[in-house]
Amino acid sequence: MHSNQRGVSLGGLMVVLFVLVMVGLLALKVIPPYMEFGNIKKAITAVSGGTNPNEIRKAFDSRAAIDDFTSVKGSDLDITKEGGRIVISAAYRKEVPLFMNLGLYFDFVASSKDE
Repeated sequence: MHSNQRGVSLGGLMVVLFVLVMVGLLALKVIPPYMEFGNIKKAITAVSGGTNPNEIRKAFDSRAAIDDFTSVKGSDLDITKEGGRIVISAAYRKEVPLFMNLGLYFDFVASSKDE
């Protein structure tokens, strides 16, 4: 009796490994902007209890220094009053270079109104 061998060829294994490495490298480039957005959102939520725009901006800059993000500064915050409540929001674009002249743009919007 003669049975055929079954399994993955060396070429197939190389292709699968190449795809997995590319997906892993892409994830390593894309995850940090989303983590930074989470920190910015937490900082906006934390300073939303302020009463004065200057106080809110200073508190936000302090949180930015602690959490180590630089995409949004206190001066970039939009502070408005809606229905007797202070609403803080920030919108920014993050560019993630991949290789050569190829990159990704992410547009993030964070607001204390979403709470």
